[in-house]
Order: sequence, then structure tokens, then C-alpha cells
Amino acid sequence: MLKPFIEPFQYEKIPLEKLDALLGKKRPKARNWFGTLKRIWSYLAKSKGLLSLVLLMVLISSGLALLGPFLVGVAVDEFIVTRDSSGLVKLLGGLLAVYLLHSISVWFQNFWMIGIAQNTVYTMRNQLFRHLHKLPIPFFDKRKHGELMSRITNDIENVSSTLNSSVIQIFSSFLTLTGTVTVMLWLSPLLTLVTLIIVPMMFYGMKWITKRTGKLFKEQQRNLGELNGFIEETISGQRIIKSFSQEDRVIAEFLEKGERLKGSGFWAQTFSGFIPKLMNMLNNLSFAIIAGVGGILALKQIVSIGVIVIFTEYSRQFTRPLNDLANQFNTLLSAIAGAERVFDILDEAEEVKDEPGAFTLSDVKGEVEFEHVTFAYEEDSQTVNDISFYVSPGQTVALVGPTGAGKTTIINLLSRFYEVEQGRILIDGYDIKDIKRESLRQNMGFVLQDSFLFQGTIRENIRYGRLDATDEEVIEAAKLANAHSFIMKLPGQYNMVLTQDGGGISQGQRQLLSIARAILANPKILILDEATSSIDTITEMKIQEALQRLMKGRTSFVIAHRLNTIQQADQILVLEDGRIIEKGSNQSLLEQKGIYHGLYYSQLQKEVI
Repeated sequence: MLKPFIEPFQYEKIPLEKLDALLGKKRPKARNWFGTLKRIWSYLAKSKGLLSLVLLMVLISSGLALLGPFLVGVAVDEFIVTRDSSGLVKLLGGLLAVYLLHSISVWFQNFWMIGIAQNTVYTMRNQLFRHLHKLPIPFFDKRKHGELMSRITNDIENVSSTLNSSVIQIFSSFLTLTGTVTVMLWLSPLLTLVTLIIVPMMFYGMKWITKRTGKLFKEQQRNLGELNGFIEETISGQRIIKSFSQEDRVIAEFLEKGERLKGSGFWAQTFSGFIPKLMNMLNNLSFAIIAGVGGILALKQIVSIGVIVIFTEYSRQFTRPLNDLANQFNTLLSAIAGAERVFDILDEAEEVKDEPGAFTLSDVKGEVEFEHVTFAYEEDSQTVNDISFYVSPGQTVALVGPTGAGKTTIINLLSRFYEVEQGRILIDGYDIKDIKRESLRQNMGFVLQDSFLFQGTIRENIRYGRLDATDEEVIEAAKLANAHSFIMKLPGQYNMVLTQDGGGISQGQRQLLSIARAILANPKILILDEATSSIDTITEMKIQEALQRLMKGRTSFVIAHRLNTIQQADQILVLEDGRIIEKGSNQSLLEQKGIYHGLYYSQLQKEVI
């Protein structure tokens, strides 16, 4: 009869050693949990004063929790058995005061601990966010952004919720256990021994369960991070997904990742769910044993009825901290898994610091020289090999070649997003390794193919190029970029708020705002990476006109696939497999009738067609 209701909740019983097949990948090995807890404590220790007050309140509340059942036993032996009503009333008044003070001390310890936990997590989140900005570009190139976001949000929030509840509970449980056993031994060593019979069963049951839950909670956190990364990626790429009708494939992949998360989450919660059930069973068993043995001892007048009452309460008070510790241990395992993921990022090496004696570049002319530069993203796979060329101040250099030829790599090396392995790069005769990174990049302006705009007003996005610019300078930069006319037609004009990544305006308009931002920054070296790709002809003319104004008097590096946009370049470098195979002006390269000649006329023929 119940089968239709039970079947939807049934899961295949899979042994732990076969769980890898369900999860689809190898589970990570256990990490140094003690070391992780020690690091978490280093954050908590910054609030030692407040923690001392919390510990004091925990001591008071634990002592009062022990005093309550003891007074109940006294009431039974001294007043109820002897029918002393006046004494009973007085004791009940004292019992009321005990429980009232207990509630007040618990409230204060929770209030203060919440403040400590929030300050701790605030510090961790700030430290993590600051550290992210000190990491090198290769770190972000190799990781999904959504997965990083999951560490900053989900994992830290997991730590927060655990600190709010678990720290006090662990302190309180240990104190209560110690106090309870001490008082029980004082009252009756024999009944204490009977009560402790269940401890080995608890220990081995806990050991069996926690051995499995730690790995599963870590896998659950990792699967959650992967799912968040996939969601962020699909939301950002909705246009592409719909353009290629890949909705079904994306949904199928999402379901696959969701199944992994469901599997790891189900087994983590299933194993951890055994703990309260085990503790409740042993708690009831303990109560029954004490009641039975205590009744026999009372009949033989070895113990009083009041002592039995105290022991029945203390037996629950003994198993309750164990139960709380067991439950908090599961929460703690989940928090440790999240904290480890946070500390993994904090332990990532920061961008290589500036060389000792590095200086600030001033009065930049824009002379650039590459001397036998070699670099590889991966070992045994050189991306650029023995690259050498010279650029005079104010010249425009175009980089041409197929995808993977090394064009973007040259720009990454020039801006020190990646470090040269062999050779050197000079600006105004100075090795860029001797120049402070901040100074180097402040003298560079970037207009990229994907013009990134932040959520905020148009005015704020342009001013990002130079934060101290006046409104008049912002407007002048927009005029030089041919952006002023379309801005004035928008609702709110310069105060129009753009959504993230410039939603609400066209791609061409975003590019014009990027150019305005670069004009406002007034860089000495300009880098244009496919700045006019995917733009209609009219908008391209406006962008080209704006770029000519921007490039005037500046050393410019232009990456272009459309060769008709670089005819006026002073130098054109044709790259293939990380090497410069041709070099010269547009006219000289056409006269050579080499690779560039073939590329140029093949494109021209396609445009005519």
C-alpha cells in the first residue's frame, strides 16, 4: 500500500568504495583538518576579549544547567518525600532563578558569539577579495569565474553559519560533559559506571559514520562550486547558446552536474543523519538502564530516589552534549571543507613582486624593443620564439597572423600579465622588469575586442580611465571618441545607468565608450586588440576616426585580422607559430609577394564578392 509513496524517495544502496562511479570522478583525499581549524582559530583569536566573555557565559550556563537537575533531586529527597511544602516552595523559587539566569547567560553568549563570527567572516571575505586582486592573470585564465564566486560566497557563508552555532555548542558540550561526569561520580560511582556503558557504542558508531561523511561533505562542496561555475558560464553565454540551439545539450550537462551534486549531497546527509538517530537510541537505552539498575539499588536502599531522579536527568544531560557534539561535528566537517577551499585561494602565490630597486617610469616617450623574447604557456610548447623588433616613439605597429600565432601573447608580455622566460623587453631603454608594474600599466591604454563596462553610469565608466577627471574632461573625451552624440540621445544621457557589461547599448557604442575611457587615461602606449571586429560599416568608420585621434602621437600596437584597417601602420609584423616571418610597411610587404600579400588580396577578394 505504501509502495507508491516510498519509491520516489528510494536511492540505490551503493558501498562507499563504489561511490566514485556515482559521483563520476575520484574523491579527494582527506586534508589536514587540524591545520584548517588552527587557521580558523587564528581569525577568532583576534577577538580574545569578547571570546573570554563568551567562555565565561558558557561556564555560567553550564554550571547552572548542572545545578538545575541536582536541585530537583534534592527537592525529591528533602521536601517531597518528607512532605515539606514550605521548603519545597523555597527550593522551587531557587530553581526558577537558576533557569532564568541560565537563559540570560545563554542569550549573552549567543549575542556576543554572533558578533565574533560576523567579524571573523568579514575579515576572511575582505582578505580573500584583496588577495584575488594580487593574483596574476594566469590564475584567472585557468579557473572558472563562477567557481571562484562560489568560494567567496557559498564557502565563506558556510563558515559563518558554523561559527555562529558550533563554537559555543562545542564549548558548552565539553564543559557539560566534564561537569556531569564529575557530579555523577560524586553521587554514585556505580550508577556512573552503568551510564558510561553506552560510551564505547557511541564512540565506534561515531567513528564509523564520520569516517565517511568528511570525504562526502568535501565532494559536495566541490560539486556545488562546479555547478555554480557552470551556471555563471551559461548565463553569460545565453546568446551563443540560443544562437546555436544548444539549449538541450546545456540542460543535459546541467542535469549531469546536478546529479553529481545530488548524489554526493544525498550520501553526505544520509550518513550524517545516522548520528542523531544513533544518539537518540543510545540515549533511550541509557535511560532504561539507569531506571532499571537505579530502581534495584533504591529497593536495596543503596541510593535514594532523589539520586535516581538526578541520574536520569544527568544521563540525558550526558548524552545530549554527545549528541550535540555529533551533530556539530557534521556541520564542522562541512565548514572545514568550505574553509579549505577558501584557504586554497589564499595560499595561491601572489603576482611576482617588483624587483628590488624597481622605479616609477616618468616622462615616457614610447620607445619599445623586444630582444630575443621567448615564452611558453605550457612546457614543451613555445608560444613565441626568439621574437625581436624595435618600435620608435609614436609609431603604429600591427600584429598579423593566424589564431595562435602569438599576437595576444606579445601584448601580455609587454604589459607583464605574463613574465618573459628568455630575452627582455625594453621601454625607453629600460628593461620592464626594472619598472614597477603599476607605473608600467599606468602608461598603457587598452581597447579590447570585448569592451568590458561596469554596472554604473556612462560618466562613471568613462571616468574609470582617470578617476580624478572632471565632468568637462569626461565629456571632451567622449566627443573625441565620437561617443558624445549617441550619449546625448540616451535617457539620462551621461547619467544613464548601464547594467553589467554594458547591457542596454549596442556593441559599437560600448566600443566607443572604451575608446573614450582610453582617451581620458591619456596613455603613452596604446594597445588595440581587434577593436573594430563585429561592427557595422558606419559604426566602424566612427570607431576608426576615434582611434586615429587616440593613436596620434602615441606608440600603438594593433592586433587586426581585417588588413584593410592597418594600411597606415608604420610596421606590420606577420607572425606564424610564434615567430616573425615577415616585417615591413603595407606597401613593402605587398611588393614582397609573400604571406602577407596572399592574406591581403584573399581578404580584398572576399570583400569585393
